[in-house]
Amino acid sequence: MRVHNRRFLFHDPGRQSNPWRLLLWGTLILVGISTLRGISAGEIEPLFLPTATATRSATSYREEGTAFFNAGNLDAAIGAYQDALAVNPSDYVGWTELARIQTYSASLLTQDRRRTRMAEARQSIDTAVALAPQDSMANAVKAFVYNWSGSSAANAAERQAFVSEASTAAILAVQLDNRNVLAQAYQAEILVDQQQYDQAQQRAQLAISLDPNSLDTRRVYAYVLEASGAYSAAIEQYQLAAELAPNLTFLYISIGQNYRVLGLHDQALEYFDRAATINSGLGVTDPLPYIAIAKTYARDGEFFAAARNAEQAVTLDPTNPDWYGQLGDIYFRSRNYEGSIPVLLCAVRGCTAEENEGWGVAVVGMPLSDTTLHYYNTFGSVLAALDYCEEAFPILEAVRASYSHDQISMAIVNENFQVCANLAARASSQGTPTPVPADATPTP
Repeated sequence: MRVHNRRFLFHDPGRQSNPWRLLLWGTLILVGISTLRGISAGEIEPLFLPTATATRSATSYREEGTAFFNAGNLDAAIGAYQDALAVNPSDYVGWTELARIQTYSASLLTQDRRRTRMAEARQSIDTAVALAPQDSMANAVKAFVYNWSGSSAANAAERQAFVSEASTAAILAVQLDNRNVLAQAYQAEILVDQQQYDQAQQRAQLAISLDPNSLDTRRVYAYVLEASGAYSAAIEQYQLAAELAPNLTFLYISIGQNYRVLGLHDQALEYFDRAATINSGLGVTDPLPYIAIAKTYARDGEFFAAARNAEQAVTLDPTNPDWYGQLGDIYFRSRNYEGSIPVLLCAVRGCTAEENEGWGVAVVGMPLSDTTLHYYNTFGSVLAALDYCEEAFPILEAVRASYSHDQISMAIVNENFQVCANLAARASSQGTPTPVPADATPTP
C-alpha cells in the first residue's frame, strides 16, 4: 500500500516565512483601513444592517386601484389611488382617475355623504387640471365631476354653477381632442341635464361609435334614453354596461329602477338582489340595494318585507339618519305609527344611544331641506295624530318657517295644527288641558 509523504504530521519544522501569506495579510489590512474611513465619511454602509423595506411604486398602487374598481370595491379603489398619489403627488393621470372613481362611488351614498364625496372629487380633478390644464382627459373628467356635483348641490344657484362649469370643461376637452370618447360621452350627459335631448342623443351615439366597449359610453347612452322615457332601451344599454363592468352594483340599481318604472317589480327585485349579492361577496356594506328592495315591496303594499329590508339597511349603516327616515316612512305607511316615532326621531332630531333602542348607537339628525322635508312632514303628522303635540309643534313650525311657499307642506302643517287644536279642545272639555302653541293659526 502506498502511503503519501506526511513528514510534517508529527514533526514541527519550526516557523517559516511565506511571502504570499505576508502579501495577503498586507492587502487585507489596507482594505480594512479604507473601509473604516469610508464608513466614517458615510460613503460606505456598515455590514449587517437591517435590509431596507422596498417602497411600492405609484404605478403599482394605481394598478391595484384599477383592479379594485373593476371588482366593484370602490372605496378600496379610492384608497389605492390615494396611496399612489402619496408616492407621486404630481401624477395628473392619477388625480384624474381618482376623481372619476370618487364620483362613481358617490352614487352609492346618501345625500349628505354624497355631497362630501363630491367635494373630494372636485378637489382631486381641480388638482389634475392645475397640473395639466391642456390635457383633454383631465378636462373631460372635470366635466363629469362637476355635472354630477349638481345633483348634490345645496341650492338651485349652486347647481347651475356646477353645470355651467361642467359644460365649459366638456367643450374644452372636445376642442383639445375631438376623438376623446369620455369627453363626448360626458358632454352628452350634460346636455341631458340641460334638457337638450336631441343634441344629447347625437353626442351619445357619436361616443358609442367611437368606442362601443366603454363602460362610460354605454352608461351615458342608457342615461340619455332613460331621460327620454325610453326605459326598455335604457335597460338594454345598462345591461351592456354591466357586461363590461359586472361588479359595479350601481348599474344593477339603475336597471332595477327602470324595471320598477315599467311596473315590472319582479325583474326590478332580481337586479336589486343581484347588487346586494355582489356586495356581500366583496365584503362591501352598501345599504342601497336593500333600500331599493324595500321601496319596491312598499309599492306593492308588502310592508313586512319592505320593513325587513329597510331594517337591514340600518343594520349595515346604523349611524346614517337617512336609513332611519326610510324605515320610518315604511312603518308609517304600514300604519305602524308607534313604531315609526323612534326611527323618525333619529332621522329628524337625532337620538342618543339610549333612545335608539333598536340599534343602540347615537345618530345625528338631518337638517330640514328639500330632501328631508318628507321626513319632517311625516314625523310631525304622526306626533300630532298620537297626541304628542308638544313634540310635534317644533317640527311643524320649522316646516312652516322654511316652506310657506309649498302648498302641499302647508296643507300638512295646517291639518296637524288643527288636529292638535281639536285634541286640546277635547281634553279641555274633560278637564285635562293640552298645550297649543300661541301661533297655531293655520297659514292661509
